[in-house]
This record gives sequence, structure tokens and C-alpha cells, in this order.
Amino acid sequence: MASDQVVPTDRKERIAWYLYDFANTSFTVLMVTALFPGFFEGLVTSVTNDGGFLGTALWGYAGSITMIVIALSSPILGAIADSSGSKKKFLIFYTIICVYFNALLFFTIPNAIAFGLPIWVWAFVIFILANIGFQGALPFYNAWLPEISDENTIGRIGGIGFAAGYVGAMLTIIIALISVSIYGTESTVPFLLGALFFLVFSIPSIMGLKDRPATKKPEEEGMSYIRIGFSRVRKTFGEIRTYQGVPLFMIAYFLFSDAITTVIYYAALFGEKVYAFSTTDILIFFAVTQLTAIPGAFIFGYVADRIKTKPTLMITLVIWIVALVIAYFGSAPIVWWIVGLIAGVGMGSAQSTARSMFGQYIPEEKKSEMYGMYALTGKFAAILGPFVYASVLTWSQGAGFDIIGAHKNSLLSIMIFFIVSLIILVKVRQPVMGASKTGLDATMSTLEDDIVPGSI
Repeated sequence: MASDQVVPTDRKERIAWYLYDFANTSFTVLMVTALFPGFFEGLVTSVTNDGGFLGTALWGYAGSITMIVIALSSPILGAIADSSGSKKKFLIFYTIICVYFNALLFFTIPNAIAFGLPIWVWAFVIFILANIGFQGALPFYNAWLPEISDENTIGRIGGIGFAAGYVGAMLTIIIALISVSIYGTESTVPFLLGALFFLVFSIPSIMGLKDRPATKKPEEEGMSYIRIGFSRVRKTFGEIRTYQGVPLFMIAYFLFSDAITTVIYYAALFGEKVYAFSTTDILIFFAVTQLTAIPGAFIFGYVADRIKTKPTLMITLVIWIVALVIAYFGSAPIVWWIVGLIAGVGMGSAQSTARSMFGQYIPEEKKSEMYGMYALTGKFAAILGPFVYASVLTWSQGAGFDIIGAHKNSLLSIMIFFIVSLIILVKVRQPVMGASKTGLDATMSTLEDDIVPGSI
């Protein structure tokens, strides 16, 4: 039975929530964006000697495989977490998975030899497992946001969380730069250091977060948590189209989340192949993006509280489009540095604002479940994005494009996702926290508001 007990938040819990973003970004910056993509592509190219086409394509497919697993599991596990009041257990489980397999990549070569596998195959499999841990933790972590904020602070608190993440990323990059200067660009030491960074700072973070009471309903008494999870997800799928503003928002989110995830996955390889960046250049490049991402997340968090989340999100998508247009037409290395500065502003602010905007739609009793749906949308998008990029790259190779032309063709396909999502977002309702309705009245209200010209 649902509990009426209210667990208040406090400054200590908010700091703990910020700290997890500070900790887990070490995985994103080293494993997903800056170092591991080039490391993995190099392992494949050393075998194929094809100029990087296969390794680059396989990198996209690794991301897609990860997201298939998360997309299928997130909403069910989110519903279970809500009904059992156990978000923290799921957060701990996925964090351990990520840290363990991330650290295991330090032993890439000896373990590959021990298991009789090609080195790139071992790296491919272990990265996917580590990434499942990272991505699996996010919907549970995100579900704390509406619990530690209100209508007037959700944008600011969400922005501070992302800003804390970028501070963690900066420190991780500095550690990686020192490591690369000592051990060389082919060393796996930075992977181990990144895993330790995540572990050390996630422990006090998780200790400071509070589980809320279970939300099991009277009709669910006697049902197993797994059965409750499937039952709630089926019901939410049936109802979600009637939540005011949610369906269109989810379509727009699907598209721009697809684009952002793909850019994050391919930024390092794009810089290496198109602008001839070295490993050190790439690390410094991502440090530069953090310099603009940190104030961007802070500033747009306050902007979202002042002018509302929808117009703020639209502004951040325009910033992304401008950055990609410059990257597509540019050729000199300085262009990629400029793109990094611009994209940094859009990176944290778009993701933070979208997370806050979705939090304004969520009914109180469905936080983890609905963030599971949010994750489901983002993860299905992340299946498509890297797959599209990799497939366009492969097609371009067959069509006779060199590696630079192939990457630019793939970038163009991702730019289209941003443009279409921005157009759709124009029609999305600005949400009011806790005021989402379901049923025919909500549908009629949405239709009536949609025909009012000039509303944002």
C-alpha cells in the first residue's frame, strides 16, 4: 500500500545528488567521448588497415547495443523501484557494474590473450558492459530531481547537477593528460584512474541520497515486484498519450537526444579524422568544451526558471545547430576549437533543461517509472543515432568518399535530427510541475492550446 509518509529533502541531499553527477561524468568523458573511442578504433584498424572505417562503424554499433539493453529494462526497473521504494539499491547495482568493467579495461591486452580473443573484441564487449552500468543508473539518479526540487527551483537544481558533472569532467581530463604524458597515448592507465574517480566520489553521494516510501497500490498487494513493474509499464504506455504535452515532447526529445548522444559518441573520432587532432589535442578540446559547458548549465538553469523550460530548450537547440553548421563547412583545425566552445554551451544546457522540463510533467507517484520512460525514449534514440552515423559512414565508403567526406555526410544526417526536433518543439506545451492531467479532458485541452497562435 502506498505510504503517506513524506521524506523531506535538505541541502545535504541536494549536495549528494550533485556529487553523483560530479563522479559519473568521469566515465562519459574518458570512455564515451575523449579517450576510449580512439583507442578502440586503433585496435580495429591495426587488424583491418582500412583507414578507420570499420573501427569507427563498430564504435557506433557498440553504443546502439548498449541502448537496446537499457531501453528494454529501464521502464520495468523504474516501476519496480517506485513500488518497492528502492531506487538506491538499483543505483548502487548499476554503479558497481560500471566501475568494475571500466576498471577491467585496464587489463585489456592480458585478459584478451587469456581468453583467446582478439584484443578489439574483448574491448568491445567490456565497454558495452561498463556502458550498460553507466546508462542503467541514470533513470534512478534522474528520478531524485523532482524529489529535491519544486516548480521554482527544478531548472536551477538540474543545471547545478550538470555543472557539477562538468567540473568532474575537467578534473578527469587533467588526470588523463598527466597519465598520457607519463605512460603514452596507448596506455590503459587512464581507464583505471577514471573508474577509481567514479568509485571514490559515488560512495558519499549514494550515502547522502534518501529513498522515498514505496508506492504500492491496494490492487497490487500480493503481486511480485516484477509483475507490478510490467503491469505499471503497460498502463503507462496506455496512458502516456493523454498526459498533457508529453507525447509531442517525447518525440522532440527522441530526436534531439538522438543527435546529442551521437555527437558525444563521435566527437573525438570526428576531430581526429577531419581535423587531424592528436590524443592530447582531443583531451584539451574536451577540457575547452567543459569551460563553456559549466557556465552554460548554470546560466541556462537560471534562465529556465525565469523564462520557463520550453523556450530555454529551444534556444539551446539553436546553439547546437549553429555549432554543427560551422563544423560541416569548416576545414581548418581552429574551426573545431570554435565548435567545441559553442557546443559546450549547448551540451549541458540542453540536457539539463530537457530533464527539468520532463520533471514538470511527472505525477508524484510515478517518478522512477516515468523517468524510466524518459530513459526509454532517450535510449531508443541512442540506438538509432550511432547506428545512423555508422551506416552513413559505411555507405559513404562504398560511394567512394574519403574518411573526411564520410564523417561530414554522417554529421549532416545528425544535423537534420536537431532541426526537425526544434520544429516539433514549437508545438509542445510548456508544462507546469505536478499539473499533468490524463484522459479526454487533457487531450481536448492540448488540442485547444495547440491552435492558439503564438503561445510558448
